[in-house]
Amino acid sequence: MADVVIDTDVASLLQKGRAPAWVHASISGNRVWLTFVTVGELMKWTVVRSWGETRRERLDSWIADRPIIPYDRSVADQWGELAGAAQLRGRPRPQNDTWIAACCIRQNVPLVTLNTTDFADFADNDGLILLGAD
Repeated sequence: MADVVIDTDVASLLQKGRAPAWVHASISGNRVWLTFVTVGELMKWTVVRSWGETRRERLDSWIADRPIIPYDRSVADQWGELAGAAQLRGRPRPQNDTWIAACCIRQNVPLVTLNTTDFADFADNDGLILLGAD
């Protein structure tokens, strides 16, 4: 069994039961990881969108079934390297995308995302492995 990380967009569609077929094919038979960033983004959505207790509990249960790549010093160092190099290339990336990329690169785990263009610079320059529809 291989490991894959799912981006927040994929996590959202999976937990809603609306992910495209290629996502299911990319994760089938693999251990599916979340990053601490994706968990935070999903929790933010529950607040901003005023989710009720039942819906929040369903999401909590869905998250609990998956391992999470946590923040640690090596991920922080990787984030700093990625963010600095992207800035020097004139291609600064959003902070959360950079954190997700740092988690994946540090753990050497591919990222499944619908937003491959958001992560392409990291794939082209820093070794991020992307699995997407493109």
